[in-house]
Amino acid sequence: MAAPDALDLHQFQTPAVRHLAWLCRAPQLIQHASVFEPARYLPENYLAILQAWDTHPTNRPDALNSPPHYRLGYYVESLYACLITDLSGWTILARNFPIRVGGTTLGELDFLVRNPHNNVVEHHEIAIKFYLGYPGSADQSPGWYGPNPRDRLDIKTARMLGLQRQRGLLPQSLDLLAQHGLEAPAVSRVFMPGYLFYPRIQEHGMATPASCPARHLQGQWLSLDKIHDIDTSAWVPLIKPHWLGPWIQTSTPDRYVLTQALSEIEHTQTPRLFAELQQDRINGMWKEVDRIFVVPPDWPRH
Repeated sequence: MAAPDALDLHQFQTPAVRHLAWLCRAPQLIQHASVFEPARYLPENYLAILQAWDTHPTNRPDALNSPPHYRLGYYVESLYACLITDLSGWTILARNFPIRVGGTTLGELDFLVRNPHNNVVEHHEIAIKFYLGYPGSADQSPGWYGPNPRDRLDIKTARMLGLQRQRGLLPQSLDLLAQHGLEAPAVSRVFMPGYLFYPRIQEHGMATPASCPARHLQGQWLSLDKIHDIDTSAWVPLIKPHWLGPWIQTSTPDRYVLTQALSEIEHTQTPRLFAELQQDRINGMWKEVDRIFVVPPDWPRH
């Protein structure tokens, strides 16, 4: 699992700055002409800016000093706003703009922004996603499922490129934007970085979905009942918002913490995400080298 574009994200000691740096260059899970690539618009000195924010808390944007929201999606939105405005110099015209007609909410526009490079107003829909490739069974279809198997890559991709991306061009949306003095978007983009997790133990290979670029971040997954023969001594559980990679720590992985996290999977029947660490021989830091989802034995049946 290489860091985006070989950028050493482990250099950033502040988690929020490290997460933002990851967001700047993280590969997408959608392959489409409307995908937004932040790296194309970053200033040449963006790395120096991030390093300054990492070492000088008083210089950081408020979003990087505030406690992260417990819901990962909301946290990613705050980082994305920071990326767009404080780092890239764009203007946010509206955020989470609701489209309501006759008391009914049709949805919302995640971001309405102005691109300073061409002065064009753009509509951006964003998401952060994690999908596990399931080869299939007698009672469950093969596919790419989220930790909550009701979330599927094919459904989310179609929704992002269809309903969500096109929502900014609905007549109802255009009317409401005009009522608020907002210019209609000329461009609609999607932004969906994340990870695909391939089966660690399988008889047949799991092909990358056609809708996903070949260059994407990868991990592994396995069932809890298959973990006994695997060396987990360097594993640590990842707690949101630290699903945004990569994880680093100064202390040796705690076996008791790992055992408790594995036990919770059995008791709650909920998948958990873990990072496999390796100690840096130079500075002694423990750095993430892989990540693994461990799922209940009956996942993804629901």
